[in-house]
Amino acid sequence: MAKRQKVTVDGRQLTLSNLDKVLYPSAGTTKAEVLTYLSTIALVLVPQAAGRPVTRKHWPDGVGTEAEPRAPFFRKDLEDSAPGWVPREDLEHSDHTNTYPLIDGPSVLAWLGQVAALEIHVPQWRFDADGVPQNPDRLVLDLDPGPGLGLAECAEVARLCRDILTDLGLESVPVTSGSKGIHLYAGLDGASTSEQVSEVAHELARSLEADHPDLVVSRMKKSLRRGRVLVDWSQNNASKTTVCPYSLRGRARPFVAAPRTWDELDDPGLAQLDHRQVMDRVADGLDPMADLGQGQRADGSADALDAYRARRDAARTPEPVPEAAPHGSARGGSRGTGEEEAGRTAGSAGTEPIFVIQEHHASRLHFDTRYERDGVLVSWAVPKGPPLEPGVNRLAVQTEDHPLEYARFEGRIPKGEYGAGEVTIWDSGTIAIEKWRAGEEIIAVLDGRPDGGLGGVPRRYVLVHTDGDSWLMQLMKDQPAAAAPFTDDLPAPMLATAGSPADLDADDEWAFEGKWDGYRAIAGVREDGVELRSRNGVDLLPTFPELAALAELVPAGTVVDGEIVALDSSSRPSFGLLQTRGKLTRPRDVERAMEDTPAHLFVFDLLRSPEHGSLLTRPYSERRALLEELLGGDGRSGSDRIQVPVALGVPVDAAIDISRELGLEGIVAKRTDDRYLPGRRSRGWIKIKHDAHQEAVVIGYRAGKGSRSSTLGSLLLAVPEDGELAYAGRVGSGFAEAELADLRAQLDRITRRTPAVGDVPAADSRDATWVSAKLVGEVAHSGRTSEGRLRQPIWRGLRPDKTPDEVRWESPVE
Repeated sequence: MAKRQKVTVDGRQLTLSNLDKVLYPSAGTTKAEVLTYLSTIALVLVPQAAGRPVTRKHWPDGVGTEAEPRAPFFRKDLEDSAPGWVPREDLEHSDHTNTYPLIDGPSVLAWLGQVAALEIHVPQWRFDADGVPQNPDRLVLDLDPGPGLGLAECAEVARLCRDILTDLGLESVPVTSGSKGIHLYAGLDGASTSEQVSEVAHELARSLEADHPDLVVSRMKKSLRRGRVLVDWSQNNASKTTVCPYSLRGRARPFVAAPRTWDELDDPGLAQLDHRQVMDRVADGLDPMADLGQGQRADGSADALDAYRARRDAARTPEPVPEAAPHGSARGGSRGTGEEEAGRTAGSAGTEPIFVIQEHHASRLHFDTRYERDGVLVSWAVPKGPPLEPGVNRLAVQTEDHPLEYARFEGRIPKGEYGAGEVTIWDSGTIAIEKWRAGEEIIAVLDGRPDGGLGGVPRRYVLVHTDGDSWLMQLMKDQPAAAAPFTDDLPAPMLATAGSPADLDADDEWAFEGKWDGYRAIAGVREDGVELRSRNGVDLLPTFPELAALAELVPAGTVVDGEIVALDSSSRPSFGLLQTRGKLTRPRDVERAMEDTPAHLFVFDLLRSPEHGSLLTRPYSERRALLEELLGGDGRSGSDRIQVPVALGVPVDAAIDISRELGLEGIVAKRTDDRYLPGRRSRGWIKIKHDAHQEAVVIGYRAGKGSRSSTLGSLLLAVPEDGELAYAGRVGSGFAEAELADLRAQLDRITRRTPAVGDVPAADSRDATWVSAKLVGEVAHSGRTSEGRLRQPIWRGLRPDKTPDEVRWESPVE
């Protein structure tokens, strides 16, 4: 390896040397590996250090070993040899002035790695745009175990501290220090001085010591610390520093001051993390300190997009990542205090300002709500989405400002990147700001798309700040007048997510319905009759003409959602009977089957009525009440073909028991405040099945033997994964003799020379006939193997109401 290398980092030139020098002998970690770590974690470290004066601990010859550690040298003043581009600020002390470096990006971290400044220490305050120290923006507690104690006891004390901080309205984040203990951080609003924050922290430590004298000590005296955890509150002093979150430590091994989740602190095996473990966590998008990082330019000027840029690498994410503004040029900060009441303000280039709400399937589903203000999109993450009824409060957590280009972004953020997951635009349009009191209250009217999630009507919202980054979002009682539009096309059905009772959030209210084993259908009554469509738009009325009776029960302009079901002699749903009925195409056969195997439409949702217009944005509980008012909710509707099935009651265990007694496939749990999302799969609807069923795409068959020699022995199946078909196994049982010949005839019309997937084992592909991936079937099974294959699948039948792109796994790999 070359002894000296010139590199360009973040547009700045730097000379690196001695890259093969071992800085951590016990682990064999070289300077090159340290530089790789600093480059990887820059996106999460920079927001924690930006704007803060940096003191450093250097180990130019490495840290030594545990048996023979080397002492570092401590430095405050910026080295004379530092590159001219390293930003800096002067800080006056009582008898002298120090010039401190500031961290504004990966280039400064690379320079610190080059000079072996392994530990980065910062205070809890930042400089402002004029280089003036500000009040602290976070509180820190250093939990240091005394002799005989370790991380487990520190975690216990951390939880005690957390309870007190929560009572004070402060959310806290634990950091395993990379040394012996735990640091605990809580974000502040900057209204209190360092002296005031220190006093609060001191009182917290004293009260814990009084309540838990055998576990906690708040005084530094060594004789008091054996068998106790010291709650060191003193690092909130303006002149004190703490190792920066994500900094390396100068221990025998390259441990890191690593932010952790509270769930991790409950792990009895809790341990310090090294640099490789932290890089893996950051690659997975885990940054528990994200809410405590703030966008601040290293030269003190506020650039609202610095926090956004620090979390994203334009080479790794499809999101727009604009260039930084020139140093010293400040863009208007959205979190400042200078905004008061305002009417409609102009957007970029004098146009009307915009809003966008993006449905974001990250580690947890949330709705990113963004308002244009001062050249950026001020952003909140709303876990349950903007409320669509007055009086409903929704948590809205303010996040980093986003660039205006983000309003058009849809796509998948890659795994390992910040915010990894699928992003789609839920609604977008123009915004009229009626009041903007930064940090306090925002009132705005959002005018979205006709087919958007807000229902195509302008809606007035208020955002009220509560604490830290937490706000409450509410639809105001006084709304702009607008009529909900009516479209001629029937909407696509909303889809449920497969799950179990454990997936039902206890904080939500749920209603339970039967899971019917049939064909999903949307029905609309027009002046000239009934339109009946499958979930993929197929006209079902020629196959089930008796369901036109809906027009006799509800007025024109009504749209409902339901399931087409065939009942056996015990009045229980039979998918086999429905399949037989669904194959018929000749009018004479259909007419005969109407008598022998009549179809029923079990209606479970009302999407539109002529009296109320579109109901898509109304909560489920209201839609259900209006449906029962329209058709009756006791299982009777004036027609033995059209009915609203009775609700199963609560709790979930009782609903499951009732559904078993009725011979149903399972239950569907529906959140009572959930809106109807056409064509989208939602966690507001959770389907819980008694037995494991799986839809799959047929990709081939193997010839049968004996009585099946002229038909088939088994079907080869696949399920889409990450946009591509993956082999899911083969099924050879459960076929009715009458369907084998018909199934073979259908498959022989769509044969192809090669398999539609590339991972079929040789044992299964031997003598196979391959077919185009067009037909969808369903199997019952007893789980999945570790390779993702279906275990003991049993054929249930073709699903002509489904298309291959709708298929997805409904059960996890065991």
